[in-house]
Amino acid sequence: MVVQQNKLDSQVAANAIATYLKAYLETGYFMGTVLVAREGEVLLSNGYGLANLEHNIAHTPQTKFRLGSITKQFTATAILQLQEQGLLQVDAPISTYLPNYPNGEQITVHHLLNHTAGIPSYTSFPDYPQKWRTVMSVDELIAWFSDKPLEFTPGDRHNYSNSGYAVLTKIIETVSSQSYADYLQHHIFQPLEMTNSGYDIYEKILPNRASGYTFFGDYYQNAAFLEMSIPSGAGGLYSTVEDLYKWEQSLYTDAILSEPSRNAMFAPTAVINPDADQKAYYGYGWIINTYYERDRLFHSGGINGFRTIISRYPKDQIVVIVLSNVETASSDRIANDIAAILFEKPYELPKQRHTIEVDSALYEAYAGNYELVPGVILSITTESGHIFAQLTGQERYEIFPESPTEFFWKVVEAQLTFVVDGNDKATSAILHQNGQDMTALRVDS
Repeated sequence: MVVQQNKLDSQVAANAIATYLKAYLETGYFMGTVLVAREGEVLLSNGYGLANLEHNIAHTPQTKFRLGSITKQFTATAILQLQEQGLLQVDAPISTYLPNYPNGEQITVHHLLNHTAGIPSYTSFPDYPQKWRTVMSVDELIAWFSDKPLEFTPGDRHNYSNSGYAVLTKIIETVSSQSYADYLQHHIFQPLEMTNSGYDIYEKILPNRASGYTFFGDYYQNAAFLEMSIPSGAGGLYSTVEDLYKWEQSLYTDAILSEPSRNAMFAPTAVINPDADQKAYYGYGWIINTYYERDRLFHSGGINGFRTIISRYPKDQIVVIVLSNVETASSDRIANDIAAILFEKPYELPKQRHTIEVDSALYEAYAGNYELVPGVILSITTESGHIFAQLTGQERYEIFPESPTEFFWKVVEAQLTFVVDGNDKATSAILHQNGQDMTALRVDS
Protein backbone atom coordinates (compact mmCIF):
# COMPACT_ATOMS: atom_id res chain seq x y z
CA MET A 1 0.00 0.00 0.00
CA VAL A 2 1.26 3.46 -0.91
CA VAL A 3 0.33 6.07 1.69
CA GLN A 4 -0.05 9.61 0.42
CA GLN A 5 2.30 11.95 2.26
CA ASN A 6 1.29 15.45 3.36
CA LYS A 7 -2.21 14.88 2.08
CA LEU A 8 -4.77 17.66 2.19
CA ASP A 9 -6.76 17.72 5.45
CA SER A 10 -10.04 15.83 5.04
CA GLN A 11 -12.30 18.69 6.17
CA VAL A 12 -10.41 21.24 4.12
CA ALA A 13 -10.73 18.97 1.08
CA ALA A 14 -14.44 18.38 1.66
CA ASN A 15 -15.10 22.11 2.01
CA ALA A 16 -13.20 22.92 -1.18
CA ILE A 17 -15.04 20.21 -3.12
CA ALA A 18 -18.42 21.39 -1.81
CA THR A 19 -17.62 24.98 -2.82
CA TYR A 20 -16.63 23.79 -6.28
CA LEU A 21 -19.80 21.73 -6.77
CA LYS A 22 -22.07 24.55 -5.58
CA ALA A 23 -20.40 26.84 -8.10
CA TYR A 24 -21.00 24.23 -10.81
CA LEU A 25 -24.64 23.91 -9.80
CA GLU A 26 -25.10 27.66 -10.29
CA THR A 27 -23.97 27.41 -13.93
CA GLY A 28 -26.95 25.17 -14.74
CA TYR A 29 -24.73 22.58 -16.42
CA PHE A 30 -24.70 20.24 -13.44
CA MET A 31 -27.18 18.60 -11.12
CA GLY A 32 -26.57 15.26 -9.48
CA THR A 33 -24.81 13.45 -6.67
CA VAL A 34 -21.11 13.11 -5.91
CA LEU A 35 -19.17 10.81 -3.60
CA VAL A 36 -15.48 11.28 -2.86
CA ALA A 37 -13.50 8.89 -0.67
CA ARG A 38 -9.87 8.49 0.36
CA GLU A 39 -8.31 5.55 2.18
CA GLY A 40 -11.72 4.19 3.16
CA GLU A 41 -12.99 7.54 4.49
CA VAL A 42 -15.91 9.18 2.70
CA LEU A 43 -14.96 12.85 2.42
CA LEU A 44 -18.16 13.94 0.71
CA SER A 45 -21.42 12.28 -0.34
CA ASN A 46 -24.05 14.84 -1.28
CA GLY A 47 -26.78 15.70 -3.74
CA TYR A 48 -26.87 18.94 -5.73
CA GLY A 49 -29.92 20.33 -7.48
CA LEU A 50 -33.04 18.40 -8.39
CA ALA A 51 -33.71 14.79 -9.30
CA ASN A 52 -37.05 15.90 -10.76
CA LEU A 53 -37.64 19.48 -11.84
CA GLU A 54 -41.39 19.11 -12.31
CA HIS A 55 -41.98 17.87 -8.76
CA ASN A 56 -39.13 19.82 -7.14
CA ILE A 57 -37.49 16.68 -5.70
CA ALA A 58 -33.94 17.19 -4.45
CA HIS A 59 -31.03 14.89 -5.12
CA THR A 60 -29.70 12.76 -2.27
CA PRO A 61 -26.97 10.11 -2.12
CA GLN A 62 -29.80 7.57 -2.55
CA THR A 63 -30.93 8.97 -5.92
CA LYS A 64 -30.80 6.37 -8.69
CA PHE A 65 -29.19 7.33 -12.02
CA ARG A 66 -28.81 5.61 -15.35
CA LEU A 67 -25.13 4.76 -15.61
CA GLY A 68 -24.54 4.57 -19.35
CA SER A 69 -21.19 2.97 -20.13
CA ILE A 70 -20.15 2.47 -16.51
CA THR A 71 -22.32 -0.61 -17.09
CA LYS A 72 -19.46 -2.13 -19.12
CA GLN A 73 -17.30 -2.86 -16.08
CA PHE A 74 -20.11 -4.98 -14.63
CA THR A 75 -20.52 -6.83 -17.92
CA ALA A 76 -16.77 -7.46 -17.97
CA THR A 77 -16.91 -8.67 -14.37
CA ALA A 78 -19.64 -11.17 -15.23
CA ILE A 79 -17.49 -12.54 -18.07
CA LEU A 80 -14.48 -12.92 -15.79
CA GLN A 81 -16.59 -14.64 -13.14
CA LEU A 82 -17.86 -17.11 -15.73
CA GLN A 83 -14.26 -17.79 -16.71
CA GLU A 84 -13.45 -18.47 -13.04
CA GLN A 85 -16.39 -20.89 -13.00
CA GLY A 86 -14.93 -22.72 -15.99
CA LEU A 87 -17.87 -21.83 -18.25
CA LEU A 88 -15.90 -19.81 -20.79
CA GLN A 89 -12.43 -18.61 -21.76
CA VAL A 90 -11.72 -15.02 -22.76
CA ASP A 91 -9.19 -16.14 -25.38
CA ALA A 92 -11.70 -18.47 -27.06
CA PRO A 93 -13.45 -17.46 -30.30
CA ILE A 94 -17.02 -16.33 -29.74
CA SER A 95 -18.17 -19.03 -32.17
CA THR A 96 -17.59 -21.39 -29.23
CA TYR A 97 -20.60 -19.82 -27.48
CA LEU A 98 -22.50 -18.21 -30.38
CA PRO A 99 -21.89 -20.60 -33.30
CA ASN A 100 -24.04 -18.61 -35.74
CA TYR A 101 -22.39 -15.21 -35.22
CA PRO A 102 -20.77 -14.02 -38.50
CA ASN A 103 -16.96 -14.14 -38.39
CA GLY A 104 -17.26 -15.57 -34.90
CA GLU A 105 -14.25 -17.81 -35.41
CA GLN A 106 -12.06 -14.68 -35.91
CA ILE A 107 -13.34 -12.76 -32.89
CA THR A 108 -12.43 -13.73 -29.32
CA VAL A 109 -14.18 -12.73 -26.10
CA HIS A 110 -11.04 -10.72 -25.32
CA HIS A 111 -11.56 -8.69 -28.52
CA LEU A 112 -15.08 -7.81 -27.41
CA LEU A 113 -13.95 -6.80 -23.92
CA ASN A 114 -11.30 -4.30 -25.05
CA HIS A 115 -13.05 -3.05 -28.22
CA THR A 116 -10.65 -4.61 -30.72
CA ALA A 117 -13.17 -6.87 -32.48
CA GLY A 118 -13.91 -4.48 -35.36
CA ILE A 119 -17.69 -4.80 -34.96
CA PRO A 120 -19.35 -1.48 -35.92
CA SER A 121 -21.08 0.24 -33.01
CA TYR A 122 -24.86 0.39 -33.43
CA THR A 123 -25.06 3.69 -31.55
CA SER A 124 -23.18 5.26 -34.48
CA PHE A 125 -25.63 4.04 -37.12
CA PRO A 126 -27.61 6.77 -38.93
CA ASP A 127 -30.90 5.13 -37.93
CA TYR A 128 -29.99 4.86 -34.23
CA PRO A 129 -32.19 7.82 -33.09
CA GLN A 130 -35.13 6.35 -35.00
CA LYS A 131 -34.80 3.15 -32.94
CA TRP A 132 -34.93 4.84 -29.53
CA ARG A 133 -38.57 3.82 -28.92
CA THR A 134 -38.23 0.28 -30.27
CA VAL A 135 -38.31 -2.61 -27.80
CA MET A 136 -35.57 -5.08 -28.72
CA SER A 137 -34.56 -8.46 -27.42
CA VAL A 138 -30.83 -9.12 -27.22
CA ASP A 139 -31.13 -11.27 -30.34
CA GLU A 140 -32.92 -8.47 -32.23
CA LEU A 141 -30.30 -5.98 -31.10
CA ILE A 142 -27.48 -8.20 -32.33
CA ALA A 143 -29.28 -8.81 -35.65
CA TRP A 144 -29.19 -5.03 -36.20
CA PHE A 145 -25.39 -5.03 -36.60
CA SER A 146 -24.14 -8.61 -36.97
CA ASP A 147 -24.56 -8.71 -40.75
CA LYS A 148 -22.46 -5.59 -41.28
CA PRO A 149 -18.82 -6.03 -42.38
CA LEU A 150 -16.08 -5.79 -39.77
CA GLU A 151 -14.31 -2.43 -39.73
CA PHE A 152 -10.89 -4.08 -39.42
CA THR A 153 -9.28 -7.44 -38.73
CA PRO A 154 -10.02 -8.42 -35.11
CA GLY A 155 -7.10 -7.53 -32.86
CA ASP A 156 -5.59 -4.97 -35.23
CA ARG A 157 -6.62 -1.89 -33.27
CA HIS A 158 -9.04 -0.36 -30.78
CA ASN A 159 -12.35 1.19 -31.80
CA TYR A 160 -14.99 1.71 -29.12
CA SER A 161 -18.05 -0.40 -29.87
CA ASN A 162 -21.25 -0.74 -27.90
CA SER A 163 -22.11 -3.62 -30.21
CA GLY A 164 -19.29 -5.71 -28.72
CA TYR A 165 -20.79 -5.40 -25.26
CA ALA A 166 -24.22 -6.38 -26.58
CA VAL A 167 -22.61 -9.58 -27.86
CA LEU A 168 -21.01 -10.10 -24.44
CA THR A 169 -24.48 -9.76 -22.92
CA LYS A 170 -25.68 -12.62 -25.12
CA ILE A 171 -22.67 -14.74 -24.16
CA ILE A 172 -23.37 -14.18 -20.45
CA GLU A 173 -26.99 -15.26 -20.90
CA THR A 174 -26.02 -18.28 -23.02
CA VAL A 175 -23.37 -19.78 -20.75
CA SER A 176 -25.02 -18.88 -17.42
CA SER A 177 -28.60 -19.83 -18.43
CA GLN A 178 -29.77 -16.66 -16.72
CA SER A 179 -30.88 -13.32 -18.01
CA TYR A 180 -28.22 -10.61 -17.91
CA ALA A 181 -30.18 -8.70 -15.24
CA ASP A 182 -30.65 -11.79 -13.05
CA TYR A 183 -27.02 -12.84 -13.35
CA LEU A 184 -25.76 -9.44 -12.14
CA GLN A 185 -28.27 -9.37 -9.28
CA HIS A 186 -27.28 -12.81 -8.01
CA HIS A 187 -23.53 -12.65 -8.56
CA ILE A 188 -22.58 -8.99 -8.04
CA PHE A 189 -25.29 -6.76 -6.56
CA GLN A 190 -26.66 -9.08 -3.89
CA PRO A 191 -23.25 -10.27 -2.60
CA LEU A 192 -22.16 -6.62 -2.25
CA GLU A 193 -25.53 -5.52 -0.79
CA MET A 194 -25.95 -3.08 -3.68
CA THR A 195 -29.69 -2.90 -3.04
CA ASN A 196 -30.18 0.24 -5.14
CA SER A 197 -28.67 -1.10 -8.36
CA GLY A 198 -30.04 -3.09 -11.26
CA TYR A 199 -31.05 -3.14 -14.90
CA ASP A 200 -33.21 -0.11 -15.69
CA ILE A 201 -36.69 -0.95 -16.98
CA TYR A 202 -38.78 2.09 -17.84
CA GLU A 203 -42.12 0.51 -16.92
CA LYS A 204 -40.96 -0.54 -13.45
CA ILE A 205 -41.78 1.73 -10.49
CA LEU A 206 -38.34 2.63 -9.17
CA PRO A 207 -38.26 4.79 -6.01
CA ASN A 208 -35.77 7.68 -6.05
CA ARG A 209 -35.20 7.41 -9.81
CA ALA A 210 -33.81 10.65 -11.29
CA SER A 211 -35.36 12.15 -14.41
CA GLY A 212 -32.93 13.06 -17.19
CA TYR A 213 -32.60 16.51 -18.72
CA THR A 214 -30.79 18.50 -21.36
CA PHE A 215 -29.64 22.06 -20.57
CA PHE A 216 -29.63 24.65 -23.32
CA GLY A 217 -27.89 27.47 -21.49
CA ASP A 218 -31.15 29.24 -20.62
CA TYR A 219 -33.57 26.41 -19.90
CA TYR A 220 -33.91 22.67 -19.25
CA GLN A 221 -35.78 20.19 -21.36
CA ASN A 222 -36.75 16.59 -20.71
CA ALA A 223 -34.23 14.30 -22.39
CA ALA A 224 -35.30 12.27 -25.39
CA PHE A 225 -36.95 8.97 -24.50
CA LEU A 226 -34.80 5.84 -24.81
CA GLU A 227 -36.21 2.32 -24.65
CA MET A 228 -33.89 0.69 -22.12
CA SER A 229 -33.68 -2.68 -23.85
CA ILE A 230 -31.45 -0.97 -26.42
CA PRO A 231 -28.40 -0.18 -24.22
CA SER A 232 -28.19 -3.81 -23.06
CA GLY A 233 -24.93 -4.73 -21.29
CA ALA A 234 -23.27 -1.74 -22.91
CA GLY A 235 -25.17 0.84 -20.86
CA GLY A 236 -28.44 -0.35 -19.31
CA LEU A 237 -27.78 -0.29 -15.55
CA TYR A 238 -28.81 2.14 -12.82
CA SER A 239 -27.19 2.74 -9.44
CA THR A 240 -26.39 5.29 -6.74
CA VAL A 241 -23.11 6.82 -5.58
CA GLU A 242 -23.34 4.81 -2.37
CA ASP A 243 -23.77 1.50 -4.18
CA LEU A 244 -20.97 2.33 -6.61
CA TYR A 245 -18.71 3.03 -3.66
CA LYS A 246 -19.44 -0.48 -2.32
CA TRP A 247 -18.53 -1.81 -5.77
CA GLU A 248 -15.32 0.24 -5.93
CA GLN A 249 -14.19 -0.89 -2.49
CA SER A 250 -14.75 -4.53 -3.45
CA LEU A 251 -12.12 -4.15 -6.18
CA TYR A 252 -9.42 -4.12 -3.49
CA THR A 253 -10.58 -7.57 -2.36
CA ASP A 254 -11.52 -11.02 -3.67
CA ALA A 255 -15.20 -10.48 -2.79
CA ILE A 256 -16.40 -10.52 -6.41
CA LEU A 257 -13.32 -11.25 -8.51
CA SER A 258 -10.10 -13.08 -7.76
CA GLU A 259 -6.83 -11.17 -7.96
CA PRO A 260 -5.86 -12.74 -11.33
CA SER A 261 -9.23 -11.69 -12.78
CA ARG A 262 -8.87 -8.16 -11.40
CA ASN A 263 -5.39 -7.94 -12.87
CA ALA A 264 -6.81 -9.03 -16.24
CA MET A 265 -9.57 -6.42 -16.03
CA PHE A 266 -7.13 -3.59 -15.31
CA ALA A 267 -4.43 -4.68 -17.76
CA PRO A 268 -3.76 -2.03 -20.47
CA THR A 269 -4.33 -4.37 -23.41
CA ALA A 270 -5.43 -1.91 -26.14
CA VAL A 271 -4.04 1.57 -26.80
CA ILE A 272 -6.95 3.92 -27.48
CA ASN A 273 -5.20 6.54 -29.59
CA PRO A 274 -1.66 5.60 -30.67
CA ASP A 275 -0.97 9.18 -31.85
CA ALA A 276 -1.90 10.90 -28.58
CA ASP A 277 0.85 12.51 -26.51
CA GLN A 278 -0.68 11.16 -23.32
CA LYS A 279 -1.44 7.50 -23.89
CA ALA A 280 -4.61 5.87 -22.56
CA TYR A 281 -5.43 2.20 -22.74
CA TYR A 282 -8.56 0.08 -22.56
CA GLY A 283 -8.73 -2.94 -20.30
CA TYR A 284 -11.96 -4.83 -19.66
CA GLY A 285 -14.60 -2.16 -19.02
CA TRP A 286 -12.02 0.31 -17.65
CA ILE A 287 -9.73 2.95 -19.15
CA ILE A 288 -6.18 3.04 -17.80
CA ASN A 289 -3.99 6.14 -17.92
CA THR A 290 -1.83 8.49 -15.88
CA TYR A 291 -3.29 11.71 -14.48
CA TYR A 292 -1.52 14.14 -12.17
CA GLU A 293 1.46 11.75 -12.37
CA ARG A 294 -0.68 9.04 -10.78
CA ASP A 295 -2.07 5.77 -12.11
CA ARG A 296 -5.78 6.11 -12.81
CA LEU A 297 -8.58 3.68 -13.66
CA PHE A 298 -11.83 5.23 -14.84
CA HIS A 299 -14.83 5.02 -17.09
CA SER A 300 -17.44 7.59 -17.97
CA GLY A 301 -20.97 7.09 -19.20
CA GLY A 302 -23.37 9.03 -21.36
CA ILE A 303 -26.97 8.12 -22.11
CA ASN A 304 -30.04 10.23 -22.89
CA GLY A 305 -30.39 12.64 -19.95
CA PHE A 306 -27.40 11.43 -17.92
CA ARG A 307 -23.62 11.81 -17.64
CA THR A 308 -21.56 9.73 -15.21
CA ILE A 309 -18.01 8.82 -14.23
CA ILE A 310 -16.18 6.65 -11.72
CA SER A 311 -12.52 7.59 -11.39
CA ARG A 312 -10.08 5.64 -9.20
CA TYR A 313 -6.50 6.33 -8.08
CA PRO A 314 -5.74 2.93 -6.53
CA LYS A 315 -2.29 3.69 -5.13
CA ASP A 316 -3.75 6.67 -3.26
CA GLN A 317 -6.96 4.75 -2.46
CA ILE A 318 -9.00 7.65 -3.86
CA VAL A 319 -12.25 7.38 -5.76
CA VAL A 320 -14.44 10.10 -7.26
CA ILE A 321 -17.97 9.16 -8.37
CA VAL A 322 -20.08 11.71 -10.25
CA LEU A 323 -23.64 10.95 -11.38
CA SER A 324 -25.56 13.71 -13.17
CA ASN A 325 -29.05 13.88 -14.66
CA VAL A 326 -28.01 16.66 -17.03
CA GLU A 327 -27.09 15.27 -20.43
CA THR A 328 -24.75 18.18 -21.15
CA ALA A 329 -22.89 17.95 -17.82
CA SER A 330 -19.12 17.55 -18.00
CA SER A 331 -18.77 14.72 -15.49
CA ASP A 332 -15.17 14.14 -16.63
CA ARG A 333 -14.14 17.71 -15.85
CA ILE A 334 -15.87 17.57 -12.47
CA ALA A 335 -14.04 14.36 -11.51
CA ASN A 336 -10.72 15.75 -12.76
CA ASP A 337 -11.11 19.02 -10.87
CA ILE A 338 -12.03 17.19 -7.66
CA ALA A 339 -8.84 15.14 -8.09
CA ALA A 340 -6.96 18.42 -8.55
CA ILE A 341 -8.31 19.61 -5.20
CA LEU A 342 -7.23 16.40 -3.46
CA PHE A 343 -3.77 16.47 -5.04
CA GLU A 344 -3.43 20.24 -4.53
CA LYS A 345 -3.13 20.98 -8.23
CA PRO A 346 -4.43 24.08 -10.05
CA TYR A 347 -8.10 24.15 -11.05
CA GLU A 348 -10.70 26.78 -11.92
CA LEU A 349 -14.05 27.31 -10.27
CA PRO A 350 -16.90 26.97 -12.76
CA LYS A 351 -18.51 30.25 -13.72
CA GLN A 352 -21.64 31.42 -15.44
CA ARG A 353 -21.21 32.74 -18.96
CA HIS A 354 -22.67 36.08 -20.04
CA THR A 355 -23.18 37.33 -23.59
CA ILE A 356 -21.89 40.79 -24.48
CA GLU A 357 -22.74 43.00 -27.43
CA VAL A 358 -20.15 43.03 -30.23
CA ASP A 359 -20.21 44.26 -33.81
CA SER A 360 -21.34 41.25 -35.85
CA ALA A 361 -19.08 42.40 -38.69
CA LEU A 362 -16.23 41.06 -36.53
CA TYR A 363 -17.53 37.53 -37.12
CA GLU A 364 -16.44 37.55 -40.74
CA ALA A 365 -12.78 37.55 -39.65
CA TYR A 366 -13.44 34.27 -37.83
CA ALA A 367 -15.46 32.47 -40.52
CA GLY A 368 -13.57 29.55 -42.01
CA ASN A 369 -12.37 26.02 -41.34
CA TYR A 370 -10.05 24.97 -38.52
CA GLU A 371 -8.52 21.50 -38.16
CA LEU A 372 -8.66 20.08 -34.62
CA VAL A 373 -7.13 16.72 -35.50
CA PRO A 374 -6.71 15.01 -38.88
CA GLY A 375 -10.17 14.46 -40.30
CA VAL A 376 -11.99 16.64 -37.74
CA ILE A 377 -12.80 20.16 -38.94
CA LEU A 378 -14.32 22.96 -36.89
CA SER A 379 -16.34 25.01 -39.36
CA ILE A 380 -17.21 28.59 -38.39
CA THR A 381 -20.00 30.26 -40.37
CA THR A 382 -22.09 33.41 -40.09
CA GLU A 383 -25.72 34.09 -40.87
CA SER A 384 -27.93 37.14 -40.30
CA GLY A 385 -25.58 38.67 -37.74
CA HIS A 386 -25.02 35.43 -35.82
CA ILE A 387 -22.00 33.10 -35.66
CA PHE A 388 -22.13 29.31 -35.66
CA ALA A 389 -19.72 26.43 -35.04
CA GLN A 390 -19.94 22.90 -36.39
CA LEU A 391 -17.62 19.95 -35.84
CA THR A 392 -17.31 17.21 -38.44
CA GLY A 393 -20.24 14.82 -38.10
CA GLN A 394 -22.12 17.02 -35.63
CA GLU A 395 -24.91 19.58 -35.84
CA ARG A 396 -24.31 23.30 -36.27
CA TYR A 397 -24.89 25.41 -33.15
CA GLU A 398 -24.75 29.12 -32.45
CA ILE A 399 -21.91 30.37 -30.26
CA PHE A 400 -22.14 33.53 -28.17
CA PRO A 401 -19.52 36.24 -27.45
CA GLU A 402 -18.26 36.91 -23.93
CA SER A 403 -15.42 39.07 -25.32
CA PRO A 404 -14.45 40.10 -28.87
CA THR A 405 -12.38 36.90 -29.26
CA GLU A 406 -13.98 34.53 -26.72
CA PHE A 407 -17.21 32.65 -27.37
CA PHE A 408 -19.24 29.92 -25.70
CA TRP A 409 -21.85 27.32 -26.56
CA LYS A 410 -25.11 27.18 -24.66
CA VAL A 411 -26.01 23.62 -25.67
CA VAL A 412 -22.82 22.19 -24.19
CA GLU A 413 -20.26 23.41 -21.69
CA ALA A 414 -17.48 24.47 -24.04
CA GLN A 415 -15.77 27.68 -25.08
CA LEU A 416 -13.84 28.87 -28.12
CA THR A 417 -11.05 31.45 -28.29
CA PHE A 418 -9.96 32.90 -31.64
CA VAL A 419 -6.30 33.84 -32.11
CA VAL A 420 -5.95 36.74 -34.54
CA ASP A 421 -3.06 38.17 -36.56
CA GLY A 422 -2.07 41.82 -37.05
CA ASN A 423 -4.93 42.25 -39.52
CA ASP A 424 -7.47 40.98 -36.98
CA LYS A 425 -8.05 37.80 -38.98
CA ALA A 426 -8.21 34.54 -37.06
CA THR A 427 -5.28 32.19 -37.63
CA SER A 428 -6.37 29.53 -35.14
CA ALA A 429 -9.04 28.69 -32.61
CA ILE A 430 -8.67 27.10 -29.18
CA LEU A 431 -11.44 24.77 -28.01
CA HIS A 432 -11.85 24.65 -24.22
CA GLN A 433 -13.81 21.62 -23.03
CA ASN A 434 -13.62 19.09 -20.19
CA GLY A 435 -10.71 20.99 -18.66
CA GLN A 436 -8.62 20.60 -21.82
CA ASP A 437 -7.48 23.08 -24.46
CA MET A 438 -7.21 21.95 -28.09
CA THR A 439 -5.75 24.25 -30.74
CA ALA A 440 -7.23 24.10 -34.23
CA LEU A 441 -5.20 25.73 -37.01
CA ARG A 442 -6.99 27.53 -39.80
CA VAL A 443 -6.85 25.47 -42.99
CA ASP A 444 -8.38 27.92 -45.47
CA SER A 445 -6.86 31.14 -46.75
